[in-house]
Amino acid sequence: MTVGDLLEAGYLKLGAKLKFERPRMGEKHHAEVATNGKVRLSDGQLFRSPSRAAIAAVGGGSFDGWHAWTLDDGRTLDQLRQQLLDEAAKQAAETPSEAEVGNELFTPAGRHAQLKRARELADAGMPQTLTVREFVGWWGALRRGYLITKQIEAELANHSLTTLPSFEKVHFDSTVQLITTAPSEEGGAGEDASPSQLTAENPALDDEDEPETGLTVGNLPSALSEVVSVPPDATYEQAITLMVINDYSQLPVISGRNLRGAVSWKSIARARHAKPDAGFSDAIVPAHEVPYGHDLIDILPALAEFEFVLVRDQTQKIAGIVTASDVAAAYGSLASPFFLIGELDQRLRRIIMRKFELTEVQDQCDRQGQRGISSFDDLSIGDYQRVLENPTLWEKLGWPLDRTVFGKRLGEIRVIRNDLMHFNPDPLPDDTIQKIRNMINLLREYGA
Repeated sequence: MTVGDLLEAGYLKLGAKLKFERPRMGEKHHAEVATNGKVRLSDGQLFRSPSRAAIAAVGGGSFDGWHAWTLDDGRTLDQLRQQLLDEAAKQAAETPSEAEVGNELFTPAGRHAQLKRARELADAGMPQTLTVREFVGWWGALRRGYLITKQIEAELANHSLTTLPSFEKVHFDSTVQLITTAPSEEGGAGEDASPSQLTAENPALDDEDEPETGLTVGNLPSALSEVVSVPPDATYEQAITLMVINDYSQLPVISGRNLRGAVSWKSIARARHAKPDAGFSDAIVPAHEVPYGHDLIDILPALAEFEFVLVRDQTQKIAGIVTASDVAAAYGSLASPFFLIGELDQRLRRIIMRKFELTEVQDQCDRQGQRGISSFDDLSIGDYQRVLENPTLWEKLGWPLDRTVFGKRLGEIRVIRNDLMHFNPDPLPDDTIQKIRNMINLLREYGA
């Protein structure tokens, strides 16, 4: 939601005066609502985000402008925003879709109520805790796809909420807390422009054109699954017993919250080989540590050198350990569907190349020439779908198949493809691989 939405809905008037007071600093800043819902500071600067306007007014820091700016009657922009959200939720509840009947939690109204409750708990210092799987389930989602993630971020921003740790950067069954992004009077973390501003300012892109994202360290199950450690004054017997009974190859050495290094089978063997009466401290070697939100691909050099890395969570506590085998398993789970999608793409392209002229495809997928499709190699799975959904072009195939059913399944596979290209870390539904294989088999039979 934007200030422009409040203006359009009549909750704000053009020229409405806004003020941002900081009593402890002896400051008072003024602004007004300008055309298109922008916030105009007293020096004439225009901002679409009230948070950016607050930062500019102060000259730095980080502020949640929805809570900082108030009207003459004392109401904050956030209070107006909540009124509009309540009204929208009420209207949605009065006309539920067929899919929403009997499933109130997944409706916009039901979700709005859940988020309002979560905000109340966060404000009371009792943040709601749930797994990522349960959380995205509020949106009726089974996985964290790109589009659903952006929707979740935007709706969280509408309630000045965020998750700790970030729901995108941890494993699907890890727990997160819903906390408020609203800062203290003097400001703090809470700049809301990222989710709400991006979704409103930028036109929707074809989901195949969306930026591809990678896995993070926290997406691995072992990254935040607690860690077994030993203190610096431990004995070899203690460390070896812990490694044997847990089938570990290494253990971090931690004193309080301070990481002192790690011991492993290799470091123990080397210490005792060099000096038979070596003390436990002689087996401690340096340990590489990374934050949970670190890109997974960037730790590969460290894994090659150290064979493992230790992971710090959002509180800076050592919370898990990641090994080369963990990374291999993560990327390996993506390999099979990735290669199958590649084969499907090639077969669809060959069929379209043989059956249609390039001009026919261009007219269907790039009539204005804005995308610059100059060869069949420029086509995406979305383009294949557009071509094959055209009744005239479908007839040219001569296949004794139903165009609508075929197109629907191709659309499902396109969604799977986009999830794979965005390296969605969540497990694929059980029937995903079989859907792709069945489509490949169909193309082998009819497209040969």
